[in-house]
Amino acid sequence: MPASLPGNGHRNTVLFNEVRDNEMKKNNTRTLIITGASRGIGAALAKSLAGAGTNLVLCYHRDKKAANRVEARCRDRGSRVILVRGDICEPDCAQQIVDRSVEAFDTIHGLVNNAAVVREELLALLEDEDLEAMLATNIAGMVRLTRAVLRPMMRQKRGSVINISSVAATRPNRGNAVYAGTKGFVESFTRALAVELGPKQIRVNAVAPGVIETKMSRAVRTLAGDAITDSIALRRFGTVDEIAKVVSFLLSDDAAYITGAVVPVDGGY
Repeated sequence: MPASLPGNGHRNTVLFNEVRDNEMKKNNTRTLIITGASRGIGAALAKSLAGAGTNLVLCYHRDKKAANRVEARCRDRGSRVILVRGDICEPDCAQQIVDRSVEAFDTIHGLVNNAAVVREELLALLEDEDLEAMLATNIAGMVRLTRAVLRPMMRQKRGSVINISSVAATRPNRGNAVYAGTKGFVESFTRALAVELGPKQIRVNAVAPGVIETKMSRAVRTLAGDAITDSIALRRFGTVDEIAKVVSFLLSDDAAYITGAVVPVDGGY
């Protein structure tokens, strides 16, 4: 502790404590990037992670009003938040997200690759546009963004990447051969990258949701009805909040010895 000036011992002690507390707060602050953050699992995750000491970079593609609502909720809970609009399919988008994040918050501690596209159709009838959308978003976009965050994570010798897979990777249904294939890639990519980045103290895990109550799954849930719930051990659909809790755990220091894992959250599907 620096020596106190005559007559100012109490004041200098207070100033020293303020500097120390501010440094502790800075060291305890984490910055997280979430893609597909305007709705569904991404929105639930953002709200779950929000709080003092957590900076959030919320990425969305089209729905600005929904993104603004999520941003407001996160700010109300004490987070510093920036919104980044972009199409993860575009080659330059990943680096732009990382540049904006580092510019605003200096570094990056966690990434959740949540953005995904699903087009259910028999392969023989699948249009090229739909094929390209799934490959570009679910594979190429995820890989590019993960690659882009590695430099700041390696610099600090710490980081956590969570990839959102799907039960479809191991339990595919008719009409989702390509979507299931992209999620199979996500899981293999997760395991391989965990081995590659482990020595750098960067953890890589995946979460594989089952049938979750989201807009994306509404058509399937409506069409299949009881046929789906009868195949789930818990006899119900999952919620976005249940997925968010698992992702939050994997991002936390409580999961410091977990890497290369694919965690099913599917109710026993």
